[in-house]
Amino acid sequence: MLTKAERIKKSKAPQTPNGLEGRLPPGQTLTDRFPILHEGEVPRYDMNEWTLRVWGEVEEEVTFTYEQLMALPKTTITTDIHCVTRWSKFDTAWEGVLFRDVFKLLKVKPEAKYVMVHADNDYETNLPIEDLLGDDILLAYQYNGEPLTDKHGWPLRLLVPHLYFWKSAKWIRGFEFMKEDRPGFWERNGFHNYADPFKEQRFSGEDLGLPEDEWHHKDYD
Repeated sequence: MLTKAERIKKSKAPQTPNGLEGRLPPGQTLTDRFPILHEGEVPRYDMNEWTLRVWGEVEEEVTFTYEQLMALPKTTITTDIHCVTRWSKFDTAWEGVLFRDVFKLLKVKPEAKYVMVHADNDYETNLPIEDLLGDDILLAYQYNGEPLTDKHGWPLRLLVPHLYFWKSAKWIRGFEFMKEDRPGFWERNGFHNYADPFKEQRFSGEDLGLPEDEWHHKDYD
């Protein structure tokens, strides 16, 4: 069976419409919808049992309850998001807790340079710590003024809008701080390690070409 990266080999990329250069990354199509893409089943939770664990290159492991995270300062942002399957959505509104506000509560060792984000369905994705400390990096629990739907990552998802959206993991359950980088799920399966949409960092090697209609066959909110 072809991998996702291999499956998208033969199609041409869409052209950026006039006037959207600099905001719409190359090879993307603008949509008003919010496509639903993920691997595996949508998890269900008993929130009395739900936790977010932090471990690895830290002085002490920490486990947060949902209530503890909800007690942290709330931040609302409006941002554009870009999926590797070639859709982009402008002016999306999110509410959550800044990653850096959680980071301040941790005793991260100075040699830690990377984070592996762990999520349910055995998903993981890797990021440099510095990419998680910006003003728009959220542990998000609301979208467009409403609680996240299950399919979009409730009760908590990561939001890293400056990178392709697979880095914004749904259903997050832990952060593992690391000295050395290592690839996550999609990064091991043909996709780029960093994933800058404006540099079209879609793939780990040869540009396999992603069909412009890949996301049209998915569900939407």
